[in-house]
Amino acid sequence: MSLPREIATDLAWLRTSISNVYFVGHSGAWVLIDTGVVGYADAIRKAAVARFGADSRPNAIVLTHGHFDHAACALELAGPWNVPIYAHPLEFPYLTGKSAYPQKDPTVGGAMAFLSRFFPSRTVNIEKVLQPLPDSGAVPGIDGWTAIFTPGHAPGHVAFWREHDATLVAGDAVATADLDSWYGIFSQKKRISRPASPFTYDWEHARASVRTIADLNPSVLACGHGEPMTGPAVALELSQFARNFTPPSHGRYVAAPAQANAGGVVYEPPAPPDHLPKVAAGVVAGVFLLAGMVYRNQKGRAEG
Repeated sequence: MSLPREIATDLAWLRTSISNVYFVGHSGAWVLIDTGVVGYADAIRKAAVARFGADSRPNAIVLTHGHFDHAACALELAGPWNVPIYAHPLEFPYLTGKSAYPQKDPTVGGAMAFLSRFFPSRTVNIEKVLQPLPDSGAVPGIDGWTAIFTPGHAPGHVAFWREHDATLVAGDAVATADLDSWYGIFSQKKRISRPASPFTYDWEHARASVRTIADLNPSVLACGHGEPMTGPAVALELSQFARNFTPPSHGRYVAAPAQANAGGVVYEPPAPPDHLPKVAAGVVAGVFLLAGMVYRNQKGRAEG
């Protein structure tokens, strides 16, 4: 995607590789929700120009949470635009370099769990421009939206809600693609699904947060992963998903969550054995050994 796509009045989305960002508002009064993965700052700026005009800049950047795929371009965007970045105070330890997030859990199983081995646990340091979201739930820079506390995937995760037209920007409280499935990741087939499993540190809080947003009965569901869903069936599907929500069958945080406070992570359950790196190392070594044998064989033939 090179241009933002409108999904509701004054709401458009742009995919940045594996995650989405959202443009909320209209020219002269808009905010950016999340900032995507590394390398997409220019694409986001160009999308903003296409939607709001060449001289337009947001009133603020607001974050659903600070994971690397939602905050990577935060400083690159906030600096030239000269705007503050807002997040829930419980995200501050991770956005100021004070703490790493709870360690990802690649043993939880599934496609995203496999890929998570290559993703960082730390995120950007934006301490110089970081501001707390108001306790009132107001969203700085735009009217008519409310920040709703939805922890579980991240300690200070929030969703953004516009009541008058039942529009929800849910961040990673849920996804609209099955991130545990390779087919779901590559097809992006619309399906309300669990938040990314290897990065979710508290499954009971995650379950409660899903129920919180389901009680809103949204008609627009815009998530951090997957294409937005709209229409009267959204509320029903989300309600059914909330009623039947189940954590993964196994994993580091399934039996007991990590614990975090205003200072960051204070406890993590012991990590289960992860045998895949050893297997992967063996496969890589085997590939190099085979390549070396082929090379020596070809060299020997050439010299003979």
